[in-house]
Amino acid sequence: MTVRPRIFADRMAAGIALGRELQRRLLPAPLIVLGLPRGGVPVAYEVARILEAPLDVMLVRKIGLPGQPELAMGAVASGGIVVHEVGIENAFPDLALAFDTLVAQQRAELERRERIYRRGSSPLELTGKTAILVDDGVATGSTMLAALRAARKARAGSIVAAAPVASSEAARLLQAEADATVILETPPALFAIGQWYRDFAQLDDAEVCRLLDLSRGAAPHA
Repeated sequence: MTVRPRIFADRMAAGIALGRELQRRLLPAPLIVLGLPRGGVPVAYEVARILEAPLDVMLVRKIGLPGQPELAMGAVASGGIVVHEVGIENAFPDLALAFDTLVAQQRAELERRERIYRRGSSPLELTGKTAILVDDGVATGSTMLAALRAARKARAGSIVAAAPVASSEAARLLQAEADATVILETPPALFAIGQWYRDFAQLDDAEVCRLLDLSRGAAPHA
């Protein structure tokens, strides 16, 4: 009998399911949960709540194909990490010259989000900790791969890639780099992450900040 992949009600529901699965894995303490903004933060918030672990963000940005932003050419992450999907450029040779410009643009966006999300505070220390990187879904794997490499550079003791849904290709890619992967659903065809959510509303920076404040026990920032 074929088992159909589940559809998640929203990111919070997906985070609860993912958190419960991670809880069963008995990962080595101390744990830290890192959400990939924006969509990964509501998922990560619930994961952190269930695991009773601190929550932070791992700042990472996809570099989208011009005119087709959902198709990743690569990604950038904190710490100067760049992931380059050369396969895309092989199919579209003219894009090679555009890549460096797009990297610079996305690094500027990372800096902007750093100022907004952290408000002058430093990232949580990863050295020797089990870093659980969480996104709401993984299509090509570029952004999660950049996040994994950033966590490795920050000397995390063990790195877990976690998401409610991922393509089978991306899951294999992450398994080659992460110390562990926890993916709830790997459908045979994944065209858009939003297909696997009934409510996949776009998030803004204010919502990310609200969830970070809640996790820190701080009053929401105006």
